[in-house]
Amino acid sequence: MGIKRYFATADNTITNAFKSDLTTKATGSNMGAADILEIFSIYGQTSSSAGISSEETRAIINFDISNISAERAAGDIPASGSIEFYLKLYNASHGKTLPVDYNIQIAALTKSWDEGYGLDMDEYTDPGTGSGGFGSTWVSASTGPWENAGGDITTDVTYQYNYSVGLDGETDIEVDVSNLVEDWISGEATLSGSNGFIVRISAADAARQKSYYTKQFFARGSEFFFKRPVLEARWDSALKDNSSNFCLSSSLGGVDENLNTLYLYNYGRGRKRNIPSIGTGPILLSVYSGSSDNTTPSGSALGLPAGGGVATAGDTNVTGAWVSTGVYSASFAYTGSAITPFFPVWHSGSIQYVTGCAIDVTDCFDGDCSDLYPIYFTKITNLRDSYQKDEIARFRLYTRPKNWYPTIYTVASTAIENSIIEDAYFKIERLADNLDVISYGTGTMEHTLLSYDKNGNYFDLDMSMLQDDFTYGIKFAFKYDDKYIEQKGTFKFRIERETE
Repeated sequence: MGIKRYFATADNTITNAFKSDLTTKATGSNMGAADILEIFSIYGQTSSSAGISSEETRAIINFDISNISAERAAGDIPASGSIEFYLKLYNASHGKTLPVDYNIQIAALTKSWDEGYGLDMDEYTDPGTGSGGFGSTWVSASTGPWENAGGDITTDVTYQYNYSVGLDGETDIEVDVSNLVEDWISGEATLSGSNGFIVRISAADAARQKSYYTKQFFARGSEFFFKRPVLEARWDSALKDNSSNFCLSSSLGGVDENLNTLYLYNYGRGRKRNIPSIGTGPILLSVYSGSSDNTTPSGSALGLPAGGGVATAGDTNVTGAWVSTGVYSASFAYTGSAITPFFPVWHSGSIQYVTGCAIDVTDCFDGDCSDLYPIYFTKITNLRDSYQKDEIARFRLYTRPKNWYPTIYTVASTAIENSIIEDAYFKIERLADNLDVISYGTGTMEHTLLSYDKNGNYFDLDMSMLQDDFTYGIKFAFKYDDKYIEQKGTFKFRIERETE
């Protein structure tokens, strides 16, 4: 599972715009319970001896960073450097003028604030703190005023982000805010706590003698579940275990392509746990030829070529590493074509922990006269009709070439040949309107890349990211060279309505 979403816990629109009388400013109004967030700047709506007026609205949004920290501590999300966080805001279409060709600034707030209960975004009649009501306003944060009217914005430019809006004013916003979220998690003092984001027309554009009216986003109270403000965490969670597609080294493959990775999954009393004497430190792996009936390891550990976790050619130990709680991996190349299968043995030198199952070695590299992309038959073998929102489901994929025919033996075999796809990706769509709920994650983090092990490809999905009482479809795309080919078939399931 390489994707997780954290919905906003508070949001509000604050403004210094004029009310309908064009005399009174709405600096004391609150819109914390509205289902829309709004940003605009208006130039020259009124004029006086003090000059031509400038009006703005800004959106402020907060998230529960303590929850993200707790999930990191629990190992549910990876450490800093192996994960990205994106702020995502979704455009709300309206019948008013829509600005284009301008910049939106997203920045960290440095003071805590209250959301409030106001709803009125037209006449600004709902008061906030300091005006007889409750909640943040243009001039007040919570129990006291902002130090700077309109929100206390960090002066550190590393926590300020720019999003350029072109001619398509209906655009959603998606901004990488990883450095800010990581510093919130670590408690960076200069931020004065995780007080959320402010979203506004950039200062440079707001200072122009031009109006940018009006850009609207769905707020956290919106009826549209997948349009609410969200922090999306993305990481590459794929475990590529070569237990069933272990390749013999070949001059046709590059150095990295000739490396294979094996995994050790340490379970105890129904859950993964670290090996006490190893913890998060290095572990060793050695490989042995099999006994006469290939049921157990035999003889001495085999020498291996340099590469991966093998420091010097001929070494018998592969140095492996901790991956996550209870999971260790080791990567190495193998040139012993005469010895197959072999047996992996995990150890620390003096202590042997686990002897793995026999590993068959395959000649994966071969020249071919054709240059065709294979066509596959694909099926999720453990798909259920419905799931609950509070579960994390694992989906197992069965894949075989479309035109594959089993070899017929005198004695029938019950083994099902399952092809492993090195680079397979999933997406989730809501079938009622074909909305891409989770798109193919083929970017830098490849957050929808499938794992695989001896039983084939698989992925985990946190069902809390999906709205209940809807039917969804899973689709797959396989990567060949630099081309992504979407596979036929949609695998349907439903999220059951939560019961009180």
